[in-house]
Amino acid sequence: MDTLNIAGRAYASRLLVGTGKYKDFEQTRAAIDASGAEIVTVAIRRTNIGQNADEPSLLDFVPPEQFTYLPNTAGCYTAEDAVRTLRLARELLDGHKLVKLEVLGDPHTLYPNVVETLSAAKTLIKEGFDVMVYTSDDPIIAKQLEETGCCAVMPLASLIGSGMGILNPWNLQIIIENAKVPVLVDAGVGTASDAAIAMELGCDGILMNTAIAGAKNPVLMASAMKKAVEAGREAWLAGRMAKKLYSAAPSSPTTGLIA
Repeated sequence: MDTLNIAGRAYASRLLVGTGKYKDFEQTRAAIDASGAEIVTVAIRRTNIGQNADEPSLLDFVPPEQFTYLPNTAGCYTAEDAVRTLRLARELLDGHKLVKLEVLGDPHTLYPNVVETLSAAKTLIKEGFDVMVYTSDDPIIAKQLEETGCCAVMPLASLIGSGMGILNPWNLQIIIENAKVPVLVDAGVGTASDAAIAMELGCDGILMNTAIAGAKNPVLMASAMKKAVEAGREAWLAGRMAKKLYSAAPSSPTTGLIA
């Protein structure tokens, strides 16, 4: 079976989805179900998973027994803040080790601060966390994060929440070709064709939130993304035909024709 392997565990779905920006937890769960995702991200600073006892908890709608939680550090701008946030997540989720690290550079673009990201990654890995890391599409930084011990590298396709799709496929291909850990596109996917292209490039998976939650019909978009990821993966495995500029080739055989 063709599975996504993260931190020693195999997953059938290569689509990871966020849990924010939906109108309520009921819609969140419906979209997750439609996506087929097995890993769901949780912004610890923005989503209640037990830290606010008097408010509805995501845990009641998306049980950790059914899904793998991926606590993330959305909204963190320093390594220290990110590490503190994930230590809290580990406490709230009974020693949970798999996390998504992101350290942002500024609130306008939400572009990653790779210096702070590297620093936080080193600390978290020393403390026993399994770190999936959001980063720029710089192949050198991606390799450094892998060598630090991150279990997956997650370069952006374009800015978080932009929906601009894959703006630099060449850098993504370099990262993919040189990585020995899974590479997942994180940020920038806007619609199903973006997801398919990312998978056709050879990405191991995709993480998205706004592309689904921000759609007019989030549940239907989640279903579309599921199919796009599966189709893109199959196309990559199949191996596309070679491109031939100005070299037409008939799809039907030219030999053995009836005279």
